[in-house]
Amino acid sequence: MIMRRWRQNLRFLAAVQLLPALESGEETLVGGQAVLEGVMMRSPHAWGIAVRKPSGEILTHSESLERPSEQHKWMGWPVVRGVMTLGTAMTLGFRALKFSANAALEEISADQSNDDGSNAARDDDPGKNKKKFEISGWVAGVNMVFSVAFFIFMYKYLPLVAATELKKVHPVFGQQFLFNLVDGLIRIAMFLLFVWGVSLWKDIRRVYEYHGAEHKTVFAFENGDPLETAAVQKYSTYHPRCGTSFLMTVMIISMVVYMFIPVTTFWARFAERIILLPLIAGVSYEIIRFAAKHRGSLFALMTAPGLWLQRITTQPPDNSEVECAILALDEAMKLEKQRGGELVIA
Repeated sequence: MIMRRWRQNLRFLAAVQLLPALESGEETLVGGQAVLEGVMMRSPHAWGIAVRKPSGEILTHSESLERPSEQHKWMGWPVVRGVMTLGTAMTLGFRALKFSANAALEEISADQSNDDGSNAARDDDPGKNKKKFEISGWVAGVNMVFSVAFFIFMYKYLPLVAATELKKVHPVFGQQFLFNLVDGLIRIAMFLLFVWGVSLWKDIRRVYEYHGAEHKTVFAFENGDPLETAAVQKYSTYHPRCGTSFLMTVMIISMVVYMFIPVTTFWARFAERIILLPLIAGVSYEIIRFAAKHRGSLFALMTAPGLWLQRITTQPPDNSEVECAILALDEAMKLEKQRGGELVIA
C-alpha cells in the first residue's frame, strides 16, 4: 500500500515536469491536456476532466472558466495574450493533474480500509476509521517550486555552463552566433533526452497515450465529426497547437533572440535567459497560433520539429482512453453551452 502511494506521488511529480509539453492553452479554441489516467479538456468558458480510477470507474468534474481577455482588454493584446494564456493554462493544468492523482489515491485509501478489516461496518460512523490519501497543499507547492527550479537548472543553467566550457576549449566557440547556437542545441538535446527517457516508464507512456486521445478528440471536434470512439480514432495524434510544439518553438526562437543581444559574461547571459522568457513565450504563442490557422505558411515549417517530437509525447490510445477524452470534452461543452460562448475553430 505504501509503495502504491509513493508510485502515485512519483507519477505526479514526473507529469508536473512534463506539464508544458502536455497542455494546449488557447482561450478561444478547444484544447486539453493529458493527466494521470485521464484527460482534461477546456473550452473558452469551461473545463472538464475525466479520470479512470483503478477500479475502472470514470470520475468526472467540470467548472466554469473566465477568459483573461474578457476581464482585462490589455490581456488580449498580441504577445501579452500568449503570456496570460500560458499562465492560465499552466495553473489549470496543475489543478487537473492534482485531481487525477487524488482520484487514484482515494481508491488506495478505500483499499486500505477494506484490508484493515470490517471496522467501518461495525462502527456507527462508516467514515470514522478511514484515512483519506491525497496530494496535500504543501506537497503540491513543493512540486511546483521544484518544477520551476528544475526547468531553470536543466534548460537555462546547464546548457550555458556547457557552452561556456566549450569556449575554453577553442576560442571559436566564443563567437556570439556560434556560442548561442551551441547553447541552444544542447538545450534541445537535453529536452529530447528527458522526454524520451521518461517515455520508457510504463506509467508515463500511458500519459502519452491519453495525450494522443486528447489530440484525436480535438481533431474530431474541429472537423465536426460525432464524438464517438470509432469516429475519433481515425484521426492523427499529432496536433499543431500541442504544448510540445510550443516548447520546441520557444527553444528555436530563444536561440535566434540570444544571438542578437551583445552580452558576454556568464551571469549576464543567464539573467537574459530568465528575463526574456515571458517575451519569447508570447512571441512563440503567436507563431503557433498563426501556424495552426495557416498550415502552408513559413511559420508552419518552424513548428514542424514540434510535430516530429509528438511521435514521442503522443502514443496511439486504446478505446478506453479515447472514451475518457470524449467524456472530458462533453463535460466542458455542457458548461460552455450554458455560458453561451462562441467557439472559434482553427
